[in-house]
Amino acid sequence: MRRKSYEIDMCSGPLFPKILMFSIPLMVSSILQLLFNAADMVVVGRFAGSTALAAVGANASLINLLTNLFIGFSVGANVLVARFYGAKREKDISETVHSAIVLSLVCGVGLMVFGMAVAPQILALMGTPSDVLGQAVLYIRIYFAGMPVILLYNFGSSILRAVGDTQRPLYYLFAAGIINIILNLVFVIGFHLGVAGVALATVISQVASAGLIFRCMTRMEGGCRVEWKKLSMKKDKVAQIVRIGLPAGLQGTVFSLSNVLIQSSVNSFGSVAMAGNTAASNIEGFIYMAMNACHQTALSFTSQNFGAGKWKRIGKVLLECLAMVTGVGLLMGWAAYLSGHQLLGIYSSDPEVIEVGMLRLSVICTTYFLCGIMDVLVGELRGLGYAVMPMIVSLLGACGFRILWIFTVFREQQSLLSLYISYPVSWMLTASVHLICYLIIRKKLAPLGAGM
Repeated sequence: MRRKSYEIDMCSGPLFPKILMFSIPLMVSSILQLLFNAADMVVVGRFAGSTALAAVGANASLINLLTNLFIGFSVGANVLVARFYGAKREKDISETVHSAIVLSLVCGVGLMVFGMAVAPQILALMGTPSDVLGQAVLYIRIYFAGMPVILLYNFGSSILRAVGDTQRPLYYLFAAGIINIILNLVFVIGFHLGVAGVALATVISQVASAGLIFRCMTRMEGGCRVEWKKLSMKKDKVAQIVRIGLPAGLQGTVFSLSNVLIQSSVNSFGSVAMAGNTAASNIEGFIYMAMNACHQTALSFTSQNFGAGKWKRIGKVLLECLAMVTGVGLLMGWAAYLSGHQLLGIYSSDPEVIEVGMLRLSVICTTYFLCGIMDVLVGELRGLGYAVMPMIVSLLGACGFRILWIFTVFREQQSLLSLYISYPVSWMLTASVHLICYLIIRKKLAPLGAGM
């Protein structure tokens, strides 16, 4: 199978340079995406007020809760395409790609209808303050109208990552982000649409990015090429995508559920705490997305080498991705904390908002590398075909622990500090168990010639 110019041969040659070639465009893409999202927050916070900023921020955990299940399916598509690609099985690649594209659109339409119907009720149950609720509902309904194209972009970019192409998604994201910023300025400042303007700009830019990535896939060569006449869902491929992706989606959904509970707890401190928490969370997002590129790298490299039977390289992938994510997490986390006042000042000039934001940064950013280590271990396990095990460990070790923390420690010590401490403790606990699981699996595979 001839390699295309944008693709990376993950199964032979020096490993670390290829990991860098794969992960750096992915990191830049992730950071750009967050920069564009931050532009949303800055525009709405500066030109529509702190209530509008809190309204947009109040939706983040709920949007993740409702979308992570289906975005998890894109992980299944990534693993499956990468595995077939490493094994050079063109027909299976094609069937997987076409099934994944149709599945993304079907899930997107269903999620659009469901989200627009139930989101307002969930926002109310989360204790969203009355001065924020109306704008929050307006934002989320417009956002969910664009869900089919949002999922199409996620599935499409995951397929390109599976064959080593992280460059073109970066170009498409950059183009869509410029559109988003321009429309933000036009809708919010020019037409005074507030949160509705931010939501409209986001949806229109997502249409652009999804259109570009779909156009790219119709012009590719080989098994990843999308052809209209082949768009259908093959039962066996959908079943495999769901088998791998459903545990990932459930894990993300329950993670988001714990974050919804934490957001509800933050809501109890009022709109100033919500605004500070939102601003700090946006800053943290840059670090998380950069570290998540290491997770995606471990996932794709492990899947391709697993398909090719290159067992010795799999262990090297884990070690090099762990080293990279630790370095990225420590460097970016401490940089964000040390420059926190200046960064938070971009979002809001309110001293109380900045004070709340700094409290969160002092706990989360300084320990964020633990989250990165946890995610890389999850990526390695999923790449080896173990989807249920990391899900169970993550649900019990991180989500279950945080929920237990809220109803025990936080109930006794009702402060934002006690709430935030639950994050690093849960990351350390969960990463430790994931490592134990990996060592058990490595020992199991060694007699089969894994040599990891």
